Amino acid sequence: MASVAMVGAGAIGGWLADAFDRAGWQVGIVARGATLAALRTSGLRVECDGDVRHSSPRAGSPEELGVQDYLLLTVKAQALPSLAPSLAPLIGAETLVISATNGIPWWFFLGFKGPLEDVGLQSVDPTGSQRAVFPQERSLGAVVHASVRVLAPARCRVVAADRLLLGEPAGPPRERTLQLVAALRRGGINALLSSGIRAEIWAKLWGNMNMNPLSALTRSGTAALLADADVRALCLAMMEEMHACGLRLGLAGESTAQERIAVTQRLGDFKTSMLADLEAGRPLEFLPQLGAVVEIAERLGEPAPYCRAILGLTRLRARSP
Repeated sequence: MASVAMVGAGAIGGWLADAFDRAGWQVGIVARGATLAALRTSGLRVECDGDVRHSSPRAGSPEELGVQDYLLLTVKAQALPSLAPSLAPLIGAETLVISATNGIPWWFFLGFKGPLEDVGLQSVDPTGSQRAVFPQERSLGAVVHASVRVLAPARCRVVAADRLLLGEPAGPPRERTLQLVAALRRGGINALLSSGIRAEIWAKLWGNMNMNPLSALTRSGTAALLADADVRALCLAMMEEMHACGLRLGLAGESTAQERIAVTQRLGDFKTSMLADLEAGRPLEFLPQLGAVVEIAERLGEPAPYCRAILGLTRLRARSP
């Protein structure tokens, strides 16, 4: 029986933990405080389409859980630089580490041919702690296209679930990656193997790096943001700045910014994760998203005045009580 641990006991971590439990895997969750207490007393509850499923994953510290076959990073990305050193007890000689966080993962440019080859981003891994702890040769990428909400500690609800993409940064998929995809599918998640996971990560960020901070700054849902002509123009301008970087890196897709905005509109009115974090009093995940875009533009010598201005405003918003 394979073992897997979630670092992050929130919405996405709970959803994935439930899927692995359905697949018959040994599941662990790194947790503390109220979430740890809830997991140990009542277990994990995940609601989906009116059904409520209960499971009892192991919960505790990295030392208590020990070495895992798979480690999924589902915590907020800005927490990883300080958290990474404490996760070493979970990682053995064969452990695969999957980045399922928003924004640019720490390994994104390692071994990636182009103008930023082997560059580590300060906005993502400022002290190099992730690079020191997580094995580059056994790191995978994941892109989550789903909306899951935390209702209470160790309890979450799946609002909508489209797909989860998994892929190796380089080379063909190893057998254990295929096993990971198969387990998630057995657990009820539409997991798919991607041969271009970097491009998928970039594409998701292209739609998130503007809507997330703007929603937090204005406390508005996506429908209100895009219904305002001036705000919509700002969204498009930010996307064009990132698109220019994508062209330099060979990551720009075929869609235009207008087409990507139309996709967001078809999803209806929804609250972004950054707005949800703001309302809950949690730290804002702006550096691995918009901060990374601004840093990439700066390193490439690409002007990004709109992205830089919104980054500054979001930084001030994050400092405010």
